[in-house]
Amino acid sequence: MTDETPKVATQGFVGVVYDLVTRDWPLVALLSSALMLAIAHAFETFGGLAPCHLCLKAREIYWIAGTVGLIGVVLRRTPYWSRLRQPVNLLLGAIFLYGVGLAVYHAGAEWKFWPGPQSCSGVGSASVANLEAMLKGSAKLKAPACDKPAWVFLGLSMAGWNALVSLKLTVWSVLSGLRKSETL
Repeated sequence: MTDETPKVATQGFVGVVYDLVTRDWPLVALLSSALMLAIAHAFETFGGLAPCHLCLKAREIYWIAGTVGLIGVVLRRTPYWSRLRQPVNLLLGAIFLYGVGLAVYHAGAEWKFWPGPQSCSGVGSASVANLEAMLKGSAKLKAPACDKPAWVFLGLSMAGWNALVSLKLTVWSVLSGLRKSETL
């Protein structure tokens, strides 16, 4: 094998992806969090699906994970990164694991396995225009409720898909945290 041999040929495609993702995990976690937030906002803006209380809590988790990811990206450029790499990656794992729990709880409330929180009654905030319409009696507001899925694809609601994505992000975070060094 020479220096000219591509890394994919010696390590395989899965090995290269594993190496890239786990080596640059804070950046991947930041981008993944930003993508999940963008998708949620697109469903709200373009799909007209107002978020329920638990949906908003799920977004908070991605904001926190994105912030930790950004801090990790900055710290990666410092001499302290060799000592902070594992704690940052495992912290991201803990954040995403909390996201898994919240998403499973939300999906369980949708499937009526357990009751959702009181804030899931469908009472939410309204815009000024909606408040004016309510005062005039012409409002056509349908408040979101946590126990009714607003969208389902392949049998899973957004909360169900969020649970799967959060689980994947948790696993990658742990693999990145357990990685022995920056370079393999």
